[in-house]
Amino acid sequence: MKRILIIGSAIAALLAGQASAEEPKTLLNASYDIAREIFAAENEAFVKEHPGITIDQSHAGTSKQARAIVEGLEADVVTFNQVTDIDFLVKQGFVSDDWQKDFPNNASPFYSFPSFLVRAGNPKNIRDWDDLARDDVQVIFPNPKTSGNARYTYLAATAYAKQAFGGDEAKVEEFVKKIFDNVPVFDTGGRAATTTFVERETGDVLITFEAETRGIAKQYGTDKVEPVIPSMSLLAEFPVAIVDKVVDKRGSRDLAKTYLDFLYTEEGQRIAAQFGHRVQNETVAAEFKDEFPAIKLVNVDDEFGGWDKIQKEHFGSGGILDGIYGSR
Repeated sequence: MKRILIIGSAIAALLAGQASAEEPKTLLNASYDIAREIFAAENEAFVKEHPGITIDQSHAGTSKQARAIVEGLEADVVTFNQVTDIDFLVKQGFVSDDWQKDFPNNASPFYSFPSFLVRAGNPKNIRDWDDLARDDVQVIFPNPKTSGNARYTYLAATAYAKQAFGGDEAKVEEFVKKIFDNVPVFDTGGRAATTTFVERETGDVLITFEAETRGIAKQYGTDKVEPVIPSMSLLAEFPVAIVDKVVDKRGSRDLAKTYLDFLYTEEGQRIAAQFGHRVQNETVAAEFKDEFPAIKLVNVDDEFGGWDKIQKEHFGSGGILDGIYGSR
């Protein structure tokens, strides 16, 4: 009997060693369209701490990314800019329904908000959301049907209009429709919209996350473009999640968790702040306090009743967005 136990223990140890040896050394992070630079830096820092690991990236609008995962893209983790696209993966059986409990701050390591980027000198004097509805202003932002970035823009403009017009729904929709009518072309993602504005020199103002406006201004120079922060905007969280169906198949769960945990470390947070994101870590936030002006931010729960309600009323088939978008 003792001999059988010894042999059994030896086999178990051998199998455990084989399992350990077979653990993946690669990880695929499916992320949003304008996150290339930040994750190139995050990944480089992570790999320095974990030699032998390779982090691959996939970038596109998050709604497109979520559909790609369902259709076969084997992403171990997602770092999205919209909760609803992770919830879509939950409904499809790819992510656990309690995913927001897996990491701090509802699984959002950093945040931003829709902000403006204008031509140098701000020749059209664009200061706030009401300027976007003027007849002499061309507005650039991507297609809200394919871009989480653009959905935040739509919601931020709606939140502004709700406050400006005292909740008068007809006036709110009319206001948002004017902004949509001022968009000459809807690109599929945030980075394509940036290209349209900066390189093709189309439009008077680009609406995108503050982090992107800061990065563009740094890259192209304030002699070409400059950021403008509106009077108020909508809090944009950047949720992360482990894709359970993929990591269980690949055996990469531990690596996936270690990677996403890194985004919450001081080093990970500092990198995010350097790329224009507002971070949750108090020590790092204090270091960058002077770089981030104060702004009034509303959130989707208080302003719209949460993402489920938004999805049904605004983004669902036949919803408010369809009426605004389809009528232009």
